[in-house]
Formats: sequence, structure tokens, C-alpha cells
Amino acid sequence: MIVIYAYQPTWPREFDSIKTALSNILGTQALQIDHIGSTSVPGLGAKDVIDIQVTVSALTPDIPQMLTAAGYQYRQDITCDHVPLGANNTPNLWKKQFFHQPEGQRRAHIHVRVKGNPNQQYALLFRDYLRTHPNSAQSIELIKREIAKRHGDDIDAYYDIKDPVYDLVWEAAQAWALHSHRLKPENNS
Repeated sequence: MIVIYAYQPTWPREFDSIKTALSNILGTQALQIDHIGSTSVPGLGAKDVIDIQVTVSALTPDIPQMLTAAGYQYRQDITCDHVPLGANNTPNLWKKQFFHQPEGQRRAHIHVRVKGNPNQQYALLFRDYLRTHPNSAQSIELIKREIAKRHGDDIDAYYDIKDPVYDLVWEAAQAWALHSHRLKPENNS
């Protein structure tokens, strides 16, 4: 059942704890570890799952080996992200490795993505846009609450509706980033 909770001020501290563990496990493989998703936006209600992005230079087999040895659950069935309409849909640009927390630990989703790929940039830009646009963040929360109310027991329906809404925010976030010099124009050649 999908439930959207009010923002919890403990979420950033919980992220910090998981980040420390991941950093100790992955060492220099992790170029950066970021709190992403709705729990990373102050004041934004969300599912009670800490989303974390681990940025790497390449998706290599040793990353799943290190994380599974530490108890993380590797979801080999999740290999890529949703591609927003109009984005470059080259499959390698949207690949990722995905993990759940070790059994008995705080719920977390670990997304391992390649530095510079659009899916890696999407997560950071989306977060930063919502952090600086509180009305958009509140609209996202309202939409998620309404979807959960109507489709809380149907994860596919939830994402079938949520993804296109997020694509709209992605368009606005890209324009904002270009205007504020946070993003370089994409080379489509």
C-alpha cells in the first residue's frame, strides 16, 4: 500500500547514516552520494523511503558484489529509469543498478548511476528545483497524495500517472537550470 507521510525532519539524519555506511562499503567507487527523491526536499511529504543516488564512473560488477556482501538487496530486474518524453532515449544513458536496504534496516532505495548521464542529472536537478520552488513541491505532494488515495494498492498505476507529471517538472527544472547556469545545454548531435 502506497502511503504519503508528512515531511519528517529525521529524514536528512537517516540519509547521513546510510551515506556513511555506503561510503565505507564503496570507498572510491562512489564519486558522490546524494540524498534524492521527495524525502530530500524540506517540507515535502513522501513515501517513508530514503532515496539515495550513488554516482560512479561506470556500472561495474564489483559494485553489486560489494553491496550484496554488506547485505544490500540487489534488484537485478530494475536496470534503467523512466525516460522523459523528448529526452535522448539511448538506453545506456538511463541504465542503473538498484538496491534495497539490508534486511532489518531503515527502508532505503539505492540508485547507482553513471556521472553525467541524464538519469544521474535528473535526480539532482529535480531535487534542487523542488527545494527552490516550494509551490511546485507542494503541488507534487498534492498529486502524489491524490494518486495514492485512488491507486494506493496499484504500484503500476501510481507510476503510470506520476512519471508524466514528473516529466512536466523536469521540463521546468531544465529551463530553470539553464537560466540559473546550473546546467549546460544538452548536445543533441
